[in-house]
Amino acid sequence: MSSSRQTRTIRVNALARVEGEGALYLRIHNNRVTDVRLHIYEPPRFFEAFLRGRSFQEAPDITARICGICPVAYQMSACAAMEDACGVAVTGSLRLLRQLLYCGEWIESHALHVFMLHAPDFLGYESALDMARDYPEQVQMGLQLKKVGNALMRVIGGREIHPINVRVGGFYRVPRPEELRELVEPLQWAREAAYNTVRWVSGFTFPNFEQDYEFVALHRTDEYAILDGRLVSNRGLDIPIAAFNDYIEEEHVPHSNALHARIRERGAYLVGPLARFNLNFDQLAPAAREAAREVGFLPECRNPFQSIIARALEMLHACDEALRLIKVYEPPSTPSLEVAPRAATGHGCTEAPRGILYHRYTIDAEGTILEAQIVPPTAQNQRRIEEDLRHVATRSLALSDEELQWRCEQAIRNYDPCISCATHFLKLHVERT
Repeated sequence: MSSSRQTRTIRVNALARVEGEGALYLRIHNNRVTDVRLHIYEPPRFFEAFLRGRSFQEAPDITARICGICPVAYQMSACAAMEDACGVAVTGSLRLLRQLLYCGEWIESHALHVFMLHAPDFLGYESALDMARDYPEQVQMGLQLKKVGNALMRVIGGREIHPINVRVGGFYRVPRPEELRELVEPLQWAREAAYNTVRWVSGFTFPNFEQDYEFVALHRTDEYAILDGRLVSNRGLDIPIAAFNDYIEEEHVPHSNALHARIRERGAYLVGPLARFNLNFDQLAPAAREAAREVGFLPECRNPFQSIIARALEMLHACDEALRLIKVYEPPSTPSLEVAPRAATGHGCTEAPRGILYHRYTIDAEGTILEAQIVPPTAQNQRRIEEDLRHVATRSLALSDEELQWRCEQAIRNYDPCISCATHFLKLHVERT
């Protein structure tokens, strides 16, 4: 540790194994963390601004370009908000296909995070490439799991990145049953691989770190909510999606180009796999619940470092759910419902791999977008990440700067942040005085 009169600075040009650009400023004075700031310096991307004046039918394709990892989330939230504005409900086989497409995104995104971005932290490797020398089977399994998720996205969405088959009201084309049946065997393999993943990651050594989180997620009593539901928390929040802005507010902080979200009069909250697992455990697929009990991972888990287990369980759930949906699928009579525009405001919220993604649009009678609001999960988690970093750093002051940097980066990767979505990681500046 440095003396009280010595200043030590650590700079890291870019944080490995997260998406986007930003910086962390950490000031330690007299062995006390006095300042933590997560700088998001990636330039604003103005999606909300250039949606104005466009047709309501264009929102899914435009917003999908916000992220190459979770484009389906943006498409589904945009569609949900536009359909809400126009008074249309997508049900039956069309809703089933949306769930199935979303399962593909969950599988590929969770596999990428678990194996390539987060597991190296727990095993002491700089990257998945380094880890592959000693864990070739696991790395190959992760790549294959991602490939299965991508196949689902390609068959239903038209391609693996930025799908082109999604539209307000449904799809441009729906798959034939035999196209989906070709995915059954790969999904059966993926389900077993995901089960083995749960066993593998649950054996990692986790820092002894728990926080008193307010978990927020979509909830339904009849399914593990992905496409819709009510917003609930473990502290009594239970609201319809349309009330999002009544309870959650965004504010600008000087050190970030991304807005910070907070629950009014309460503060930071946590969204994502750990929140969903804790709030919706009873709605998980039976195979996932069984796996969770087998490894002793049960609600309510408050250790963010164990979120990797929750992601693995959700990957297992998504594989199981995809197999169930394919089994009951019957092609709809039409690939999409007719959606006639009207002057209104619509709200949509779905569960991206990283947490709830809220969209709100106001359109006129011709369907022109007058106003747009998009609140991505990483922006909602940013305040909570900063609070975690303060506590992690406080407990880790005895570490060298290099070890402290590693622990802070690991704490950030617990959230699998998509910085570009949030605009938008990591230069690390540590100042010890």
